[in-house]
Amino acid sequence: MPTLPSDTTRPDSPPGTSLRGWLDHLQQSGRLSVIRPGTDLRFQVAAIANRLDSHSASLFLEPGGHPIPVISGLLSDRGWMAEAMGVAPADVLARFQDASLNPIAWREVDEAPCQDVVHREVDLLKQLPIPTHNEHDSGAYITAGLLISRNPRTGVQNVSIHRLQVSSANRLGALLLPRHTLAYFQETESAGEDLEVAVVVGNDPLTLMASQAIVPLDHDELEIAGALHGEPLKVAQCVTNRIRVPADAEIVIEGRLLAHTREQEGPFGEFPQYYGERAERHVIEVDAITHRQAPMFHTIVGGGLEHLLLGGIPREATMLAHLQRSFPSVRDVHLARGGVCRYHLYVQIDKRSEGEGKNVILGALGGHYDIKHVVVVDTDVNIHDPNEVEWAVATRFQADRDLVLVHDSQGSKLDPSTRDGVGSKMGFDATVPLDAPTMRFKRIRVPGEQDVDLAAVSEPAGDDWQHRLAPSR
Repeated sequence: MPTLPSDTTRPDSPPGTSLRGWLDHLQQSGRLSVIRPGTDLRFQVAAIANRLDSHSASLFLEPGGHPIPVISGLLSDRGWMAEAMGVAPADVLARFQDASLNPIAWREVDEAPCQDVVHREVDLLKQLPIPTHNEHDSGAYITAGLLISRNPRTGVQNVSIHRLQVSSANRLGALLLPRHTLAYFQETESAGEDLEVAVVVGNDPLTLMASQAIVPLDHDELEIAGALHGEPLKVAQCVTNRIRVPADAEIVIEGRLLAHTREQEGPFGEFPQYYGERAERHVIEVDAITHRQAPMFHTIVGGGLEHLLLGGIPREATMLAHLQRSFPSVRDVHLARGGVCRYHLYVQIDKRSEGEGKNVILGALGGHYDIKHVVVVDTDVNIHDPNEVEWAVATRFQADRDLVLVHDSQGSKLDPSTRDGVGSKMGFDATVPLDAPTMRFKRIRVPGEQDVDLAAVSEPAGDDWQHRLAPSR
């Protein structure tokens, strides 16, 4: 494999400002596994990446005999995201929230590494090592590409991640859910025009995280990436359209979402751990592929930890900001792994008045259509520990008094229990009544438990443990 050149970053930059710098960081701490040449792109790349998920990132050499290596598992642990941002785990949401509220405009450059090589004759599967992940996936998918589109009226860009099926040499099937990309496309399609797009593969961790921010229409996530970097993100204009892309990315696929064109896409293994069904979907026609010298192809295994956490933690930050605007009592939020980091939201509040928990539930359900179940707890409950949240529901919740139920509301189209995305939502107010007697909900505690130095008072039992039962004289 050719030597992969390193990116230059400021000495004080967090590790996640550069993809290659991040891989160096993981390697130096024993969290980068190099997979020998020849791994099959069909299932085997995904199988190995899943086994290493949260323990090590994966670098696959010559996968399927392809000269471009595949990388996976870059952000498959919550603590790794904090490291990439250069903050303590407890400060991740505050740092992301600050970046979302204080974006930094990008800076356009004339020369970009992502355009070192330009292919105007396109054959996706020959030119790129695109894996097939799950057993019943309809084929090879691009899963870690940032799809960048442009508001046809204002010119403001949007950045998001969509599953992209390789349908032919120069066509991608795209699942567009009711978000900003679809809004831009519907406007151009109504005028009979295609929508210019770019799919950017191989991004630094901070730009990946920024793409998942929940912000209003016409807020460019590349500016949130700049805020996370601490300086303007360098971008370059595509060679075939007006989209601006991160200049230091590995690979850029330039194309157009075709007006009045739909083709079969799916099934595909999604984050709820089920397959997104096959249906008529939107289509991207690819006009060019550009890439670095010796690029890397990033893939996110459908339904794996990287898939869940990449969507979850940025959403937590923007959900926290959304709730705190209306409810100053909200202290923390957490999208639980058991709820696929999308559907189950735990909210910690410093309760001030009765009924507040229910209002927070309603605010959370309105914050994003993916939220399905909300549990509100007091500040003495650790919302990052599912056992504590379950304990609060078990001991502080009564269904006839504390349940909020909303029928026939918009939910996730990828939730198989809904009717094409329409279903019920539920909230649990598991907070202590303010007028409860002091001892009624007082948590038990052993004094001094946290101060015990276990190393000073205990040791592993040896073979003579029974002989030690007799008191020494």
